[in-house]
Amino acid sequence: MASFHIYLASASPRRRELLRQIGIRFRRLPVAVDETPLSGETPQDYVSRLARAKAQTGVQQLGRKKPAPVLGADTIVVVDGTILGKPNDRDEGLAMLARLSGREHQVLSAVALATATHDAVKIQESQVRFRDLSRAECEAYWNSGEPCDKAGGYGIQGQAAAFIVELRGSYSGVMGLPLFETAELLQGFGIHLWHPFTSS
Repeated sequence: MASFHIYLASASPRRRELLRQIGIRFRRLPVAVDETPLSGETPQDYVSRLARAKAQTGVQQLGRKKPAPVLGADTIVVVDGTILGKPNDRDEGLAMLARLSGREHQVLSAVALATATHDAVKIQESQVRFRDLSRAECEAYWNSGEPCDKAGGYGIQGQAAAFIVELRGSYSGVMGLPLFETAELLQGFGIHLWHPFTSS
């Protein structure tokens, strides 16, 4: 029997942490997919497509060697129907924080599990409200380095927790991997939770 349950098609340390939280043993399998939105694609369709593409790309990379399913995930921040990805630079990061200031936005997090013969995807939506942010706060937060690699330019598990007035939905989903939906997918593939943890 394999020493791990799944391949994780992600380099995110947050997703690794969340899988460890529910006792899932995994092996990392970095993949690269084109994240360009399609014309007319809704945010829900976009995030689901990317999660599935990451999982399926991982399966293809493994070729004939498939001892375990591949998990892919994607998380996006949405304001007024517009997807906010990872900021490309300081100006974009500060603009994102200004746009989120004092209002509610959506966080969509999709998770997919795939083998050579079957795949499934689930999506979770959360509503997050920020308090009003000053320009100085936004600049100090950007200078911390935390926002650079995060959708919407913030991380709920870090310093930006001080900005959040209200969360309706899934904390783990906003963090990057909705654990309720992930557990449902894993159990549907016959993978049980809460095992002693090792990874490679």
